[in-house]
Amino acid sequence: MAAMVILGAGHAAGQAAASLRQAGYEDGIVILGEESHPPYQRPPLSKQYLSGEQGLEKVYLRPEKFYADRNIDLRTGTTVTGIDRENKSVTTSGGDTISYEKLLIATGGRPRKLTIEGSHLPGIYYLRTIADVDDISAAMKSATSVCIVGGGYIGLEVASVAVVSGLRVNVLEMEERVLQRVTTPEMSQFYHDLHTSRGVNIHVSTACSGFEGDGHVERVICGETSIEADLVIIGIGIIPNIELALEAGLTCDNGIVVDDHCRTSDPDIFAAGDCTNHPNPILGRRLRLESVPNAMDQARTAAANMAGGDKSYAAVPWFWSDQYELKLQMLGFSSDGTTQVLRGDKAANEFAVFYLHKGAVVAVDAVNSPREFMIAKQLYGKQVDTAQLADTEFDLKSLLKK
Repeated sequence: MAAMVILGAGHAAGQAAASLRQAGYEDGIVILGEESHPPYQRPPLSKQYLSGEQGLEKVYLRPEKFYADRNIDLRTGTTVTGIDRENKSVTTSGGDTISYEKLLIATGGRPRKLTIEGSHLPGIYYLRTIADVDDISAAMKSATSVCIVGGGYIGLEVASVAVVSGLRVNVLEMEERVLQRVTTPEMSQFYHDLHTSRGVNIHVSTACSGFEGDGHVERVICGETSIEADLVIIGIGIIPNIELALEAGLTCDNGIVVDDHCRTSDPDIFAAGDCTNHPNPILGRRLRLESVPNAMDQARTAAANMAGGDKSYAAVPWFWSDQYELKLQMLGFSSDGTTQVLRGDKAANEFAVFYLHKGAVVAVDAVNSPREFMIAKQLYGKQVDTAQLADTEFDLKSLLKK
């Protein structure tokens, strides 16, 4: 009997299965995941799970019992090898053929790998899965110096955990500043200063050209110079897992192309999460987002439509990053702004930067300022008085009544 089949076992997969049951779908649901774990949260991996603050059970999206209680067939350790659109079925490496009524592709992404001299040496890690973090955590216990290749959010989050753990930490960023692809020069400088004040050595405009060591990594080569390291963690972005979709003949372009209903070019196949290229009517352009809120919202949308509904996905993107005792919450894209307004005190590590275009709020970066972040969500797209935004004595909530 055909079921709702979900490929992948991340945020989107776990949420879609739950949402199908919440929508009243009573027939079979099958989740096929390559890893040995039930769907789990990725953000804590580079933060609380790596530091030991959170155990495995806290990382799981829902307890394993949740799936059994709701008659959701969760098959971990299962690799899907193909999608047969004509017969509406998928095959696994174990030789199983599973028929689907509707199919959801929620395969996420994988780390972008370095293929340079010495990149095969033991002691070099990528961070994407629970198993990755377990290996890194074990390596950190005996390491003295770590070199992190990549100055994005993952790299800086790991740097904060590593330096607090007592390791010597070097971060290599090939761009002119950390976080260059995702934020403004001012925010890059703030985080650069934050990390260096805690003891992290940051090297910008520095490319990694190779690794050296006798049976284990000992040095990171950067052109004519080298950095000592007995542990290397590489965080240079992810690649969307679209191979199954491509082989099945689905339209792909920097992700699996979906419409506002999360439907692919095949009306019986949906996709959600990091692997999708989707339209955003609020921003007026297509996006591929590596974002938990996006994965969860798309999963809810896909599930509703798989169950026969008519739900569109339209949300302002938002993200967060935990580094040391600072929580950064981001709404929209700062690059959409043409002016910016600072509210709060950067020196006190408690502030928000509002980004405006033609007088309307189009983004915010809020550091330890959850109130400003929540209000910014409601102010998005609205015209505001910049003097009022900057005045910490002014109650921003009053702007919502206008």
